[in-house]
Amino acid sequence: MIPDSTIRAALAPTGVLRAAINLGNPILAHATADGAAGVSVDLARELARRLGVDLSLVVVDTAARSVDAVVADAADVGFFAIDPARGTEIAFTAPYVLIEGSYLVRDGSPIRANDDVDRAGHRVVVGKGSAYDLYLTRNLQHAEIVRAPSSPAVVATFLDADAAVAAGVRQQLEADARTRPGLRLLDGRFMVIRQAMGVPKRRGEAAAAFVAGFVEAMKAEGVVAAALARHGIEGASIAPAG
Repeated sequence: MIPDSTIRAALAPTGVLRAAINLGNPILAHATADGAAGVSVDLARELARRLGVDLSLVVVDTAARSVDAVVADAADVGFFAIDPARGTEIAFTAPYVLIEGSYLVRDGSPIRANDDVDRAGHRVVVGKGSAYDLYLTRNLQHAEIVRAPSSPAVVATFLDADAAVAAGVRQQLEADARTRPGLRLLDGRFMVIRQAMGVPKRRGEAAAAFVAGFVEAMKAEGVVAAALARHGIEGASIAPAG
């Protein structure tokens, strides 16, 4: 993949590739002393290298802020869960990683299975603007959604609000449950998150196609798998070729 000047100008119009990095998803990124590291950072760095430009990280703490950064041209590319609500202004690649969305409840809860969640009187806590929020807003018919300020704050909000269920990335919920006794995850998953890269649609079809091809190359060349292993990520699977 050799970008021409048109592609380079479309994806990095300032001469620097600005990548929105969401710290709210621990599978993809985490904070460091000098900014951020993780799978999404590795991919952003490699895309900048292939474009022949420097990289600047636009570090945010929620998926919604990451989307906003790309839509507002404060960032050139981002790393998102594919969702139709985000697709009006963002061109998504095929996914590069698949992540499970799970439910967490208290040990004494009568809720035993995913199908028990959508009941009148149940309050389900999700990170505001996250893929789980978008999905559950469309699909829950009876339960009430309570929105935490960010995905990492879901379990704390769930406990403070005395809600029935917390929803989010399985690995984040598992980590929270290990530090707070009396919580358990429900078996299985209620959704699969398809994590992809995205660019503003107004950057043009050629730019979107270049990033889509980049993602396929990263999967085929083993870069995504190596990044997951390097950062010690478990529970996420490489998405099939798009």
